[in-house]
Amino acid sequence: MKDSVRNEILEDVDLSAMTSLRLPAQARYFVSVTGISDLTEALAWAATEGQETLLLGGGSNLVLAGDYNGLVIRMAFPGRRWEDVSEETATLVLGAGENWHEAVIHAASEGYRGIENLALIPGSTGAAPVQNIGAYGAELKDTLVSVTAYDCGIGKPVTLSNADCRFRYRDSLFKQEPGRYIIVEIRLGLSRTRPFTLGYGELKTCLGDCPGPGSLTPLQVAEAVMTVRRRKLPDPDQLPNAGSFFKNPLVPLAHWKRLQARYPAVVGFPGESTAKLAAAWLIDQCGWKGYRDRRVGVHDRQALVLINHDGGTGDELLALAERIQEDVKNRFGVALEVEPRIIR
Repeated sequence: MKDSVRNEILEDVDLSAMTSLRLPAQARYFVSVTGISDLTEALAWAATEGQETLLLGGGSNLVLAGDYNGLVIRMAFPGRRWEDVSEETATLVLGAGENWHEAVIHAASEGYRGIENLALIPGSTGAAPVQNIGAYGAELKDTLVSVTAYDCGIGKPVTLSNADCRFRYRDSLFKQEPGRYIIVEIRLGLSRTRPFTLGYGELKTCLGDCPGPGSLTPLQVAEAVMTVRRRKLPDPDQLPNAGSFFKNPLVPLAHWKRLQARYPAVVGFPGESTAKLAAAWLIDQCGWKGYRDRRVGVHDRQALVLINHDGGTGDELLALAERIQEDVKNRFGVALEVEPRIIR
């Protein structure tokens, strides 16, 4: 291993400021990497020293329930460039350490469509495919061309196509095979003429005074998305949170129909064999919106968001989440799945 990387490995590093929930936690060892060689050397050091590793991006989808007794590797790969540029289309290439929201605004400002609905989602670009991030009718899979990832199984970078990534709702290959792939770069196929996705009710309302879809720009759509998000979701810098704490659950159509019969106002979106329920509605109906238990609580405008109000711990936050899950299960027969990754 190069001395430069070895010398950059720090001990007993405070991680609380590196996650959007600001939960108290320390890393026994910590290093920030900006390229493949740094990454491979850090992994080699961890293997030699018998240390487990934890990858850290923007920290917006992570619950640290305590100290991490291993090596935390912060993925700081830079890079933002255009490739395959034509009159109508272009490929945006982003390093894993790039800020996702800034990349969205960059693309929209250049007049390219495809990711404007994903504005203001916190975190780094490298985390986006893991969750298959989505908002207001759009998901990352809709534009992702390929991912470059370090394959820990074979010890070298590989290129994974959209199909290879096995995307599903808030799911992907990277969740299905945890620990195998480390995303270092992604490619997005964007267009100047791709139709906007404007079906979401609040988004349509926000754009009500704007020109028709033919006159809209991707930056205008991104700004409308930002307005809607700010109305509903707290700024992590003001109220530490990890965004949506629970996934919208999928239930069989038969269960959906039973819920409709008993709760006519239930919010859901039926498909061919399943219906996607609005987890926020379920939680709200159980009376949790705005609830606070000393240092942690539920946001008063969006029941999906759990808040670290005042120095709460990961254990306190997870205990609150379990109480919410139990209530929803008992009342509606629906199991809520936690969306952020939990590190105990």
